[in-house]
Formats: sequence, structure tokens, C-alpha cells
Amino acid sequence: QVQLVESGGGLVQAGGSLRLSCAASGRTLSTYAMGWFRQVPGKEREFVACISRSGGTTAYGNSVEGRFTINRDNAKNTVYLQMNSLKPEDTAVYYCAADGTFTRVAERYDYWGQGTQVTVSS
Repeated sequence: QVQLVESGGGLVQAGGSLRLSCAASGRTLSTYAMGWFRQVPGKEREFVACISRSGGTTAYGNSVEGRFTINRDNAKNTVYLQMNSLKPEDTAVYYCAADGTFTRVAERYDYWGQGTQVTVSS
């Protein structure tokens, strides 16, 4: 079992950048493919990005492609989400998740962090 803790959220102006981190404990992170999702109250959880166990394969949601970058440092047991050119519509709680398979589907992820709030002001 793995425990996940996100950090790095906050308030930023439109056009700015933030880097989220997801630190894992309990098991080696390289065991898992990782994903980032986001959720706004009253809406379904939205896929943002995912990365394979080795980091060699990534995928992005349409709304963030070209602006966000997911990467991982297995030696540090941490996954990152670099968010550039932020827009007000990126405002959400961002969650990282771990699973044995590389997938965009939230329901397939077994482990979740508690989330970190990102607010983008216009």
C-alpha cells in the first residue's frame, strides 16, 4: 500500500505557473503508474495527466496539453505536475493517484492523495 501527499497548490494569477508535487510513502513509487486529476465542486473528476512507471510514457487531457507537464523522480518517490500558462478554468482541487497500470480512467486508480487547491485569478 502507498500513501500519497500533494503539495504546491495556491493562488496564482492567470498566465502564471505552479508546480505540484506528490510524495509517496509506504511503497516504492516505481511500482506504480501515476496520474493527476482535478475536480471542481459539483463536477466529475477530470483527467489531467498520467505517467508510466518508468516515466517514459505520458498522456494529457485535451484542456491542458501543451501547458502542463508531468514527470517523476523515482529516486525521490515523487511525481510532479508543472503547470504553465494557467487559466481561471484550471481552478480546482488537484489529486494525484497511483495504480499498477497506465490509464486515464480515474476509477482504475487504487490510491489517492488528499488533494491540493489551485486557484487561478483573472
